Amino acid sequence: MEIHQETDRDISVNVRFRLNGVAYYKPAPVNWTLLRFLRDDLGVYGTKCGCEVGECGACTVIINGLAVNSCLIMASQVDGADIWTIEGVATPGTNSLHPVQEAFIERDAIHCGFCTPGTIMSTIALLLKNKRPGDDEIKIALAGNLCRCTGYIQIIEAVKKAASSISAKDLEKFIPKKR
Repeated sequence: MEIHQETDRDISVNVRFRLNGVAYYKPAPVNWTLLRFLRDDLGVYGTKCGCEVGECGACTVIINGLAVNSCLIMASQVDGADIWTIEGVATPGTNSLHPVQEAFIERDAIHCGFCTPGTIMSTIALLLKNKRPGDDEIKIALAGNLCRCTGYIQIIEAVKKAASSISAKDLEKFIPKKR
């Protein structure tokens, strides 16, 4: 990592990472969270800014195969990481959604949509660990994602639907690449 300082208030660190399968080498301000870096520098707006203290899950992304609140990670900490956001879930160049996205639509688990990107990312991270989770595992995996619209029943049903139709091929791109 290289540290750059232009003024006392403008210190950045160059970080190498993959975002939605694309390699980056960029300066990351040391006082920016990953959430702010994604939205304000990289133009990735699907990751929502909710509470900014790790309570709501609206900013959930997948880092190295794990669901993480991007508001709690500093941008300078992602050096060497594989990061996935909602923008990378569907396969580019196709007009088809990922099976998790399809399940959320099919089970009416999307209402206002604010929590949906983070909830989908938590679901994918869960399915990376266990392709056939039980109700308790689903509830634990989604405990950090708040939703004010659905009452959670539709979300749990969507996760079950996704688990029943997901294949290893649908999840392989989210598995961290060995370097």
